[in-house]
Amino acid sequence: MSAAMTLPPTALDVTAVRAQFPILQRTIHGKPLVYLDNAASVQKPQAVIDAISGCYQQYYANVHRGVHALSEQSTAAYEGARETVRQFLNAASTQEIIFTRGTTEAINLVAASFARPRLQPDDEIVISAIEHHSNIVPWQMVCQQTGAKLRVIPVLDNGELDQQAFVELLNERTRLLGLIHVSNALGTVNPVQPMIAQAHARGIPVLLDGAQAAPHFSLDVQALDCDFYAFSGHKTYGPSGIGVLYGKAEWLNAMPPWQGGGDMIRSVTFEHTEYAPLPYKFEAGTPHIAGAIGLAAALDWMCSTGIQAIADHEQDLLEYATAQFRQIPGVRIIGQAAEKSGVLSFLIDGVHPHDIATVFDQSGVAIRAGHHCAQPVMERFGVPATARASVAAYNTREDIDTLVSAVYHVKELFG
Repeated sequence: MSAAMTLPPTALDVTAVRAQFPILQRTIHGKPLVYLDNAASVQKPQAVIDAISGCYQQYYANVHRGVHALSEQSTAAYEGARETVRQFLNAASTQEIIFTRGTTEAINLVAASFARPRLQPDDEIVISAIEHHSNIVPWQMVCQQTGAKLRVIPVLDNGELDQQAFVELLNERTRLLGLIHVSNALGTVNPVQPMIAQAHARGIPVLLDGAQAAPHFSLDVQALDCDFYAFSGHKTYGPSGIGVLYGKAEWLNAMPPWQGGGDMIRSVTFEHTEYAPLPYKFEAGTPHIAGAIGLAAALDWMCSTGIQAIADHEQDLLEYATAQFRQIPGVRIIGQAAEKSGVLSFLIDGVHPHDIATVFDQSGVAIRAGHHCAQPVMERFGVPATARASVAAYNTREDIDTLVSAVYHVKELFG
């Protein structure tokens, strides 16, 4: 496949998109920056930078607690951000939107507040073999505390989950299904909707780790019918340190607070505390106010740019890169599911992924190398690590061509 191939029709003006990301003007080691580490964290458009700066420069104050103008303006912006998230997920109510520090904290909240009080010895939690550590370790901890057991859906050689094994794992002892929506290590898009339906047919609630899904396609938690959904701001063109837990109101209302402190209470005496209603009972302390405002600006940017246009563009880049990589001798792609999103994990014969990433960096190409916080995935495929290129709205076919050239350069250096 050559760089001269005709681009498919797309509604995304990539030149205009790139102009909105100041960091893309940088050079690295004298080379134009080609940023392909987006599955770890994406860069930020000027609109997000301006929203965060504007908060601190013009109206920052603590929220929910002051009657002065700055506090009221900050509160309005913070709660407006919650409404933006509700619309992005199509949640039924802002009561179902909990601000967290990210996907990891959101999952830990569910593990501690939803799962731990309910689990009995020999109860079971089902997860998959392609989970990020954030959707493994919290459940291991809860199982250790309660005597429950962790069951794992196996993954096939192409990176897809074994659906027959999944069905067989569900039983009368299953108390929760925790499932990654899109694999950060393989790019696999899991068929979450039918899996949710199968779990619900047995009365099993479902949590989705949406960290790698939220940046890439439209979400509708009501259509999915998931019980919990978690995603992170820094992967959706927003700031780090902010994330979201969506939960169905009936579950959240029944869950005890995870942390205690200011702003999650209605009244406190030394004898008794009455907790605030949703969503505030899960948001103890001063929140990441500018983070929530920046996240809202990021989601607004995604929606105004066109989420479907972004998805189509990224899919073209992934297919373009995959086709070229398959033509390079000695290159092995890890994860070849029929439906993938955003991620190309690969190996070059005889070269450690860390060496690949180091050589790439000298060409201005930023990728990730390692186990990607998914060590069980690496073990399943018999590798210590992979090199991972991942795309975003601002990447181009020229970026992919530079990536491919860097692969050939590595092969030349290492023989």
